Amino acid sequence: MKAFDTFDADLRKNLLMLFAAGLFFWSGLASLLPTLPLYIEHIGATKQEIGIVMGSFAIGMLLFRPQMGALADRRGRKIVLLIGMSVAAIAPFGYLFVKSIIPLMVIRSFHGISIAAFATAYISLVGDLAPENRRGEVVGYMSLVNPLGVAIGPAIGGFLQELAGYTPLFLSSATLGFLGLLCIIPIVNPPVVIKPINSKNDNFWQLLTSPRVRIPAIVLLLSGLTLGSLHTFISLFIKSTGVDLNAGFFFTAAAISSFSCRLVTGKASDRYGRGLFVTMSLIAYTLSMICIWQANTPFMFLLGALMEGAASGTLIPMISVLMTDRALPHERGRIFGASLMGFDIGLAIASPIFGTFAETLGYRSMFGFTTGLTILAMIIFLTQSSRNIPQSVRFAFGRAEDIYAVK
Repeated sequence: MKAFDTFDADLRKNLLMLFAAGLFFWSGLASLLPTLPLYIEHIGATKQEIGIVMGSFAIGMLLFRPQMGALADRRGRKIVLLIGMSVAAIAPFGYLFVKSIIPLMVIRSFHGISIAAFATAYISLVGDLAPENRRGEVVGYMSLVNPLGVAIGPAIGGFLQELAGYTPLFLSSATLGFLGLLCIIPIVNPPVVIKPINSKNDNFWQLLTSPRVRIPAIVLLLSGLTLGSLHTFISLFIKSTGVDLNAGFFFTAAAISSFSCRLVTGKASDRYGRGLFVTMSLIAYTLSMICIWQANTPFMFLLGALMEGAASGTLIPMISVLMTDRALPHERGRIFGASLMGFDIGLAIASPIFGTFAETLGYRSMFGFTTGLTILAMIIFLTQSSRNIPQSVRFAFGRAEDIYAVK
């Protein structure tokens, strides 16, 4: 991380406080990953109801991501960071008092606003601050908050739930959100870049369907479907197989792998191009889902977790940098909001769809189906990521430049 030594003191302070805020945010959110499905099952929900409640999280993301992206462009990144962290601090209190499905869906949807705001503003601000020639490296390092949080959070959540029950678990998640708010306060908001008078006035849907955003959004849609089903049902699948493995260790293994990949792929993408690493991540996703689909031992589950971590630890940062490359400063928030919409939709519909699937055919068959989604994502990216199929293949393997990058 020697790149940070070359930055001035104010920039380093901004990045440090932003990193700390991100770490608290993702730790608090991830502490509920292995525990909330078990809580919903504990109060008597069916598999399908568990999927519906967990999937409700993405409703908040879907409804508010466009507004949060536009607000970040119009009013600056800091206000949107504060909105996202405030929701992350307040929402866990709702789980303390709710014991039925419909109110849980409402609270879970409200909780989803946190990612719509915080994640959009976070990556937009990093994109603003990162030097263009080291953008992949800086985004890669700053994205480490996600795997670190997803490593720390489930361990905290699983430990508190087993040791003390659900009330301390939810209070702990809220506390982490409030600590994140304290980190955001000293961050200096960069000047808002005013849109040039003669610039094209794309609305949200025009951005989403434009060539520079459409294919990354589709890839993220299919990845969101896969990740949504995995995060919702992996704890229950492990339990149903009788394998002696704490589900929290699955998330921790994935986070360690994700962390390790982010240390090197961002910097490498500055040299070898973003397309190559998107392709590698989709291959890793496919191998991960094959392992989980066939898993009957702790080793196979953990191997699948390591490959899933490598996949997500490469895909999300690489598409984030790709979108930064393709966006002007005054539209960066809206571009991130549009590209991540695919991921939000995938997360939103994965749980109810695959919950119904699991209810009928079981968890193993469900994970077999998701393997096909990762293969489809890889085919689409290999053939559609540039102007035509030959150029797409070259870009996907790092042999051609991104034709949509802003020069």
